[in-house]
Amino acid sequence: MKEMLRDLLWLNALIATELIQITENTSQILRNAAPPESCIVEHAALRKTALEIADRYKPGTMLRKHVAEHQ
Repeated sequence: MKEMLRDLLWLNALIATELIQITENTSQILRNAAPPESCIVEHAALRKTALEIADRYKPGTMLRKHVAEHQ
């Protein structure tokens, strides 16, 4: 049960980081310009928190490397 909860926490962090990226991409497409700086800063903080959670419960995955490539 404990391992399943770790997997679920990691999976939720994965989904969160991907949704943040989708939001930024959609904003850029709709505005035909980069997202506002305030959004970029807030998304970076949210992404950082999600990655910390993912690393805490399931360290050593490719998630951090993958997310870094988004930026």
